[in-house]
Amino acid sequence: MADKLIRIKLTKSPIGAAPSQRRTVEALGLGKMQSEVELPDTPQTRGAVRKVRHLVTVTDAPDA
Repeated sequence: MADKLIRIKLTKSPIGAAPSQRRTVEALGLGKMQSEVELPDTPQTRGAVRKVRHLVTVTDAPDA
């Protein structure tokens, strides 16, 4: 498992966003508003988050 996790929260609706941005939100595992996921902090995840940074909030995941 990855050393570090990030928590991603969907804070704005992707309804008016471009179709590729809506697919990126779905690929991150975010469905409904205010849903959260914890994903490994990798360059691939960071790139997806950068594409939809106006729709999400990113924080460090608390240590388990």
